[in-house]
Amino acid sequence: MKELNKVMPYLLLAPSVVFLVFFFFSPFVETFFIAFKNAEGGYGLHSFRKMYDDLNFFVALKNTIFLLFAVVPLQLVLAVWMSLTLRKIKKFRGAILYIWTIPLGISDLAAGIIWLSILTERGYLNTIFLNLGFIEKPELWLSYEHPLLLFAAVAIAEIWRSLALVLLIIIAGLQLIPKEYDEAADVFGAGAFRKLFRVTLPLLKPSIQSALILRSILALEVFAVAVAIGGTNLPVLASEAYNWMANYLDYGVASAYALVLLALSIISTLGYLFFLRTPADAA
Repeated sequence: MKELNKVMPYLLLAPSVVFLVFFFFSPFVETFFIAFKNAEGGYGLHSFRKMYDDLNFFVALKNTIFLLFAVVPLQLVLAVWMSLTLRKIKKFRGAILYIWTIPLGISDLAAGIIWLSILTERGYLNTIFLNLGFIEKPELWLSYEHPLLLFAAVAIAEIWRSLALVLLIIIAGLQLIPKEYDEAADVFGAGAFRKLFRVTLPLLKPSIQSALILRSILALEVFAVAVAIGGTNLPVLASEAYNWMANYLDYGVASAYALVLLALSIISTLGYLFFLRTPADAA
């Protein structure tokens, strides 16, 4: 019985380890070797030089990073505000949370198509503006002639689609904070803003860290929403990786793009772990 207790933790971890080996580690190793393999069968930086010379590489890199900085901070602010608001609501709290989390059940592509139907030339937005007399003819919002509007459309769609993910993590973190801290802050006369920045947010730091890491990784991998709304007018790193794999049949360059995405994910994760570390992490 004692021997079984000793090996039980390893038995419980075994399915997760097997899953990671087959569905993450093995594809990663294969992708790594494909990225450095050249046409002659040797290894080098040929695929990376080809990626660097790609006209869309720096545009896709810029769009991906800008989307990360436009989407994730705003989602965090909205999630914290919505969580604190929901905490004060007494009636229909479950129904409100359910409505807020509906977009979480919508796929990336479906979310992109929904916003495309709103913003396209014959979409709902133009129809409403025409009926109200704000415009004289349908506007082509999603075109290369309006790059900022195109970028904003993708950012708004991405914020709407995945805000619920950050919201659920923040709500879970709030529920772990004992009410005694708020009561003590009230006793000492702390106002709403002081209580937020001196009590709530510091205690939420582990949840904020987890939410930012997960959401940043997913934001860097944005693909279906950007393709559905922006098409080729708003290239991102994931869409360029897909183009090189599916359209150009160059798996080396596609793997190089994938490694760039992996590097950005690792850098962002390490940054969050460092800047949002807690006293327990430092110890």
